[in-house]
Amino acid sequence: MHEQRKADHIRINLEEDVGFQHLTTGLEHYRFVHNALPELNLTEVDTRVTLFGKLLDAPILIASMTGGTDRAALINHRLAEAAAARGIAMGVGSERVALEDPALIETFDVRSAAPQALIFANLGAVQLNYGYGLEHCRRAVDILQADALILHFNPLQEAVQPEGDTNFAGLYAKVERICRLLPVPVIAKEVGWGFSEENARRLAACGIAAIDVAGSGGTSWSQVEMHRAPTAAMRRVAATFREWGTPTAEAILNVRRAAPHLPVIAGGGLRTGLDIAKSIALGATLGSMAGPFLRAAVESTAAVLSVIDILQRELQIAMFATGLATLDALRGTSKLKQI
Repeated sequence: MHEQRKADHIRINLEEDVGFQHLTTGLEHYRFVHNALPELNLTEVDTRVTLFGKLLDAPILIASMTGGTDRAALINHRLAEAAAARGIAMGVGSERVALEDPALIETFDVRSAAPQALIFANLGAVQLNYGYGLEHCRRAVDILQADALILHFNPLQEAVQPEGDTNFAGLYAKVERICRLLPVPVIAKEVGWGFSEENARRLAACGIAAIDVAGSGGTSWSQVEMHRAPTAAMRRVAATFREWGTPTAEAILNVRRAAPHLPVIAGGGLRTGLDIAKSIALGATLGSMAGPFLRAAVESTAAVLSVIDILQRELQIAMFATGLATLDALRGTSKLKQI
């Protein structure tokens, strides 16, 4: 059943309209102040950043997407090859399927293709209420030899899924225990509806090491589930929530206000290097994308490399034309104006 769901998710994301209809990332409401005399050489613009002790050549994360099927194995392999070649970070989809069926572990094997890359393991936080504990989290990390564990939070998706796990009660205490006892950093990630200030404050208090805001404006997972729904009534319920969520720009600011010491990963509808630049100017450390990388990985590793190269070039030019030579200068800059 899990394997079929993974296959459905890939197919629907590639073939159906699963975007928000009206709700956007909010990034379009910001504009950089153009600098006609940047006093910089473009070649000097430095996009390197360090996270969890690893130096990345660009502040880009290939977002957690998939695993658990043959097609997912190929996608993950191509993504990992590209992440390794360009010095960027990568996450995988939920590893629950691999923990429950060890035959599927190899569909998550990205470390062999990316021995030095910053790689994130991934489990659904709600599984901590369904029999999962510290040992499952350790295994998820060990399968990938991962540098950190993502715990993803997706209450709305689970609520509109026919087979959804919907007991989200008492999770903060369980998340805190994992943060305290797991030997690698733990990242809290939404899947496309963002975090509130209160969420960020409480997660920071639990010991979360970074927050991936995954705001609205990109893929709407309620729409994905609508396309999977077995009955007309369930389709109608899922469709109702197409415009739900906190826009990505707002979610970044929520976390910055609530937990200014925490690294923020900006995801949810980012499509260009300029989007990444705006996200970092708002306070993020990395920009994360799923859809563009999924479509490229279905094609080839070369297509993924091309996406990364374009994003990095766009980011560099945005920094150059604003007169900012480093990501430290870009982060929190006064050169980003709300319009």
